[in-house]
Amino acid sequence: MGTNHVNDPAVIRRLLTNRGRWAVVGLTNNPRRVAPSVARFLQDSLGMEIIPVSLTGESVFGRSGYEKLADIPGTIDVVNCFVNSQKVGDVVDQAIAVGARAIWLQLGVIDQSAARRAAAAGLDVVMDTCPMIEFPRI
Repeated sequence: MGTNHVNDPAVIRRLLTNRGRWAVVGLTNNPRRVAPSVARFLQDSLGMEIIPVSLTGESVFGRSGYEKLADIPGTIDVVNCFVNSQKVGDVVDQAIAVGARAIWLQLGVIDQSAARRAAAAGLDVVMDTCPMIEFPRI
């Protein structure tokens, strides 16, 4: 079935140091979730444009939310996934379909098959880590 994904430090560095549009899947206004703090870090500390994506399409940080990646106008640089491992394959397939440039599966989100599909489609793939963990390392 192929080898397991290994994160490339050069990809992590590029994604975190080049400004881009990050679709954050699973981003809500719920302060008990980790997604808002990570999205706030990406936006305020790294200068990324945040696009909230959730089942309800709620707006977060005053930014319009969307229910699915296909609803987002324009280019998506990174799809950051805060969904459980059993559901992330569908999000990865959506990312491939809309021409996203990269997927970032958050800490604890692991789907080797989805990672291989994304890499085969030409997307950069980061899995099972968090921008807030990786940024101090670069």
